[in-house]
Amino acid sequence: MTYIGEPNYRHGSLHSLGVLITNLGTPDAPTPQALRRYLKEFLWDSRVVEVPRPVWWLLLNGLILNTRPRQSAAKYARIWGKDGSPLLTITKAQGQAVGRRIAERLYGPVKVAVAMRYGNPSIRSGLEELRRAGARRILVLPLYPQYAASTTGSTFDAVTRALSEWRWVPETRFVMGYHDDDAYIDAVAASIREHWATHGRGERLLFSFHGIPRDYLDQGDPYHCYCQTTARLVAERLELPEDRWLVSFQSRFGKAQWLTPYTLETIVGLPGQGVKSLDVVCPGFSADCLETLEEIADESREAFIEAGGERFSYIPSLNTRQDHTDALADLICRHVQGWPEADENYDREAQREAGELIRARALAMGAKN
Repeated sequence: MTYIGEPNYRHGSLHSLGVLITNLGTPDAPTPQALRRYLKEFLWDSRVVEVPRPVWWLLLNGLILNTRPRQSAAKYARIWGKDGSPLLTITKAQGQAVGRRIAERLYGPVKVAVAMRYGNPSIRSGLEELRRAGARRILVLPLYPQYAASTTGSTFDAVTRALSEWRWVPETRFVMGYHDDDAYIDAVAASIREHWATHGRGERLLFSFHGIPRDYLDQGDPYHCYCQTTARLVAERLELPEDRWLVSFQSRFGKAQWLTPYTLETIVGLPGQGVKSLDVVCPGFSADCLETLEEIADESREAFIEAGGERFSYIPSLNTRQDHTDALADLICRHVQGWPEADENYDREAQREAGELIRARALAMGAKN
């Protein structure tokens, strides 16, 4: 094992708090070549696809990576912005907003980095950015409100793998989810109210979450329960009767049974039940991306209208709403309690003086830097 050392380490240097904000990931470009690289990394993760590796290797490399990249590239091209992937652009903006907010509330130096579980910027590069900033304490916040092994659990794996290569491992904490966090629930409810005030209210409100294989639930993954809890809490904030809202799961992949009911089937079936206007919100996505902009706002809208619906309205993800970034900042500040940077008695000048004393002692003992 070759460990990452501290080639520029300076005795007595001021340490800082590091915050790593992560999301799922995105290809580098809306092209088949970029999609192939991205999908290969994503779909080879054993947390995402729990199929024996030899069998899955054959399916992935022999079939999926020879067909899916071109299809996915065409979809990404439809949502790609002038600044690149919406998911990456929004997540970076979220990181900047959260960084400003926590800098106002914490007392010591803090550095925020943004990383993607798959693609770029990688988790390894994000952690390295924090290391260069002197972070000796790191909080990891995956932007998945509802924990799932295939998202939050996989992020934990990637972080610990990267840190296993560090010679000097930082103290590390991990936010495992915030599906029932009051500020997050309030932000989702507020976004829905504001959308209704501008665009009118549909006859039904559909909460659509990303799906996972049903097998994962049967084996103990809490994701399904957390999604149901989030939807119920938001509906309660909105004072919605039970017959006015429902939950479904989207983005099914493969032939195995996933969490039901499926979003597309639900949407197509509603006009036949007399529902002519529908609002859809995706509270599991912290930032708009392919699954919300293309799959819901575009494809699902078209399917609803073709099935006899008259009005379909997608309610955007929380993105960079101030109540959302404030909620994330609150979450971070709660999780770093007990660390020096969260202590109101933190004294930067005293820390600097203590560092200089340590440095002087180290140099007197023969240290080179």
